[in-house]
Amino acid sequence: MRDTLRAQLWPLPTLGVVLAVVAGVVLPRLDEQFQHDIPPWLSDYLFSGNADAARSVLEAIAGSLVTVTALTFSLTVLTLQLASSQFSPRLLRTFTADRYVQTTLALFLATFTYALTVLRTVRTGEDERSGVPHMSVTVAFLLTLASVLGLVLFLSHLAREIRVETMMSSVHSAADRTIQRLLPHREDAPYRNLAAEAHQGNPLRPPSNALTLTVGTSGFLTSVDEDALLNAAVAADAILVIDRHPGSSLITGTPMGAAWPRTSERFTPETQARLTEAASKAVTTGSERTDHQDIAFSLRQLTDIAAKALSPGVNDPTTAVHALSHSSALLCELTQRHLGPHLLLDNDQQVRVVLQRPNLEDLLDLAVTQPMRYGAAEPAVLARIAMLLRELAWTSTPAHQPPVHSALTRLRATIDAQDFHPTERLQLTELTRLIGEALAKQQAHGPTP
Repeated sequence: MRDTLRAQLWPLPTLGVVLAVVAGVVLPRLDEQFQHDIPPWLSDYLFSGNADAARSVLEAIAGSLVTVTALTFSLTVLTLQLASSQFSPRLLRTFTADRYVQTTLALFLATFTYALTVLRTVRTGEDERSGVPHMSVTVAFLLTLASVLGLVLFLSHLAREIRVETMMSSVHSAADRTIQRLLPHREDAPYRNLAAEAHQGNPLRPPSNALTLTVGTSGFLTSVDEDALLNAAVAADAILVIDRHPGSSLITGTPMGAAWPRTSERFTPETQARLTEAASKAVTTGSERTDHQDIAFSLRQLTDIAAKALSPGVNDPTTAVHALSHSSALLCELTQRHLGPHLLLDNDQQVRVVLQRPNLEDLLDLAVTQPMRYGAAEPAVLARIAMLLRELAWTSTPAHQPPVHSALTRLRATIDAQDFHPTERLQLTELTRLIGEALAKQQAHGPTP
C-alpha cells in the first residue's frame, strides 16, 4: 500500500488541501480572538489594509494560483508524455513518484484553497480594520511567496529531470535500493551455508502428486508476503514452491507453484483448501510492474531506453551506450549477491518455502539481448556490450561463467554477421579476446580485486 501511494500524484496534494482548509478555518478565529493582543512590533509586519484590500489580495492570490497550478500540471503531463514516447512507458512511475513534483502541486493547491477559505471570513461594510483577519491574510501572502519560489525551483527541477541521464541515474538508484533490501551479500556465510545444506537435503522439486497452486487475480506479480507463506507451510507441515518471480505476468487460474507434504503421503481436503487460499492471498498482483520486490524491473527500464534509442526514428547510439553502462554496473553489483531461488526456513532451519528469483543468466539476457539485436550494425554499441561482459567477468565467480560464455558466443556471431570496416572488426575482435582472457583468469584465480 505504501509503495502504491508513493507512486501516485494525488495523496500529497490532497493532504495539502485538507490542511489548508483547516488552517483557513482556524486562523481567522485566532485572528478575531487575539487581534487586540498583538504586540506593536509584530503588527507592523502584518497586513494592514481594510476589508476591500484584503478581499482584493485574496482574490488575486486565488486566481493566480489556479493559473500556476494548471501550468504546473500541464508541464508535468507533458513531461510524462515525453518520457513515455521518447524513452519508455515504464519510466512514468519515476515521475509520478517524484516527491518534488508532488510537493510543488501540494503547495500550489494548498495556497489556492487557503486563500479561498480565508476570503469567506472577510466582512465588508464595517470600519476600516474590523472584520479583517490580518494574520490570516499575511499567511496567505507568505504562502504566495513560497509558491513563487516553488515555481522557479520546479521549472529548474523539471528541466533537469527530463534529461535522459537523470532518468537513468534515478532508475539506477532505485535498483540499488531494491538490491540492498532484498539480496544478501554472497559473503554472508550463514545464509550461504544454510541454503547449501537445504539444497543438499532436498532438491525441492515437486513430486508428481504435489498440489498445484493457482493464480487468484490476473496482473503483474508485484510482491509476495513471505511471512504468510512460511506460516501456512509450517501449519500444514508442507513445502511450498512459488515458481513465478515478481515482475511475471500472471493469469487467473494458471499454475504459479506447488505444495506437497513434508512427511505424510498427501494433504487432507481442509489442508489443501487452506494452502491454496493462503498462497493466493500472499501473492499480490497489480496493473504494472514495480521495483518493490522486482529485481529485474530497473534492468528492464534501462534496456527499454537503449532499445528506444536504437530505433530508426531516434537513432541515438550514445544514449544506448550510456544505458548499457548503467546495466553493467547493476549486473556487477548483482554478482556480489545471492541470486536464484530464495529459501524461507522454519525454526529448525528446514526449508519450507522456495521463492523463484531471476538468476544471472536471466538478468544478463535481459540486459544485452535487445541492444545486441537492435544495435548489431553499430560498432559502438557492440563494443559497449563487449566491455559489459568483460566487466562482468572481472567481478563474477566461476559459477557465473556459463552465462557470460553464452553471451560472448552470441556477440561473436553478431559481429561476424555484420559488414564492418576492417578496422572496426579488428577492434571488436580484440575486445572479445579480452573477455576470453578475463574469464580464463577468473577461472584460475577467482574474481579480480
